Amino acid sequence: MLSYLSRRLIILLVSILVAAMVLFLLLRLLPGDPANALVSVGADPEQIEAARRQVGSDLPLSEQFIHFVSSLARFDLGNSFVSHAPVLPEIGKRLAVTVPLTLMSFTLAIVIALPLGIIAAVKADRWYGWLISVVSQFGIAVPVFWIGILLVTLFAVNLRFFPSGGFPSRGWQRPEAAFDSLVLPVITIAIVMSASLIRYVRSATQDVLGSDYLRTARALGASFSEALIRHGIRNGSVPVISIIGIELASTLLGAVVVERVFSLPGLGSMLLLGIEQRDYPNVQGVLFISTLLVLLIGFAADLTQRIIDPRLRGRAAGSSR
Repeated sequence: MLSYLSRRLIILLVSILVAAMVLFLLLRLLPGDPANALVSVGADPEQIEAARRQVGSDLPLSEQFIHFVSSLARFDLGNSFVSHAPVLPEIGKRLAVTVPLTLMSFTLAIVIALPLGIIAAVKADRWYGWLISVVSQFGIAVPVFWIGILLVTLFAVNLRFFPSGGFPSRGWQRPEAAFDSLVLPVITIAIVMSASLIRYVRSATQDVLGSDYLRTARALGASFSEALIRHGIRNGSVPVISIIGIELASTLLGAVVVERVFSLPGLGSMLLLGIEQRDYPNVQGVLFISTLLVLLIGFAADLTQRIIDPRLRGRAAGSSR
């Protein structure tokens, strides 16, 4: 396990380096110059050249990349071209909205998807098992922003239970107001995420129901519920964990749309504002941190699979010999 962990850490570090390189090149391939964010319309060549020296776009691409990587090694994402504020502290403030939004949505989706997915598989011959499958298919097809608009119309505009958008200016210093502002976005994301997860949980449970070890447990006198809980859930959870990791990463990236719908000051709004203002350090910083979080989620999901399933640990040990 230790050797596997070492190899996996090396792969993670290489993936981060490759992601940084791809991000750097893609942003430099976009039309226009980052210095345009600092100059006004009709600026003379001297002003443009001064702006290029200020942002470093006058340097060769190789020197720009070395400076970029060395700055990342120091946890320095640069300063905004527009506000001149450091990018990393600003991202930290935005993560205080995006991370709770993602984690609460993820938790609610798991709470919804696990029991419903198991019921849909175990009771597939009943009308409610069939109904769960149909509703989950419908939930996948519905755009997330449309669900958000419906929830705002019903619970914010008509019933006035929750705010339609925004976030308290004092943030989590007012926890009740902050929580209220996230209720509808959390439900919006959880509905879409749980609809997808139900299908995977249902498929994994169906595989478990037809397994030899479940039939053996039943033959040894265990009840169906006892055999499913003691043997089926652990074995069925292994493929689901990888899907959960993908869904969690997708939820983090998809929060851009939801934050826009609910006017939340998270990473999504920072990214869109940076694109509108051609503020390259902000765009570059948000994309790099988002990519880093996605890689860490995949790393955690991979380790969790091997902790749960001893067969994977044995396979990893065998391959290292």
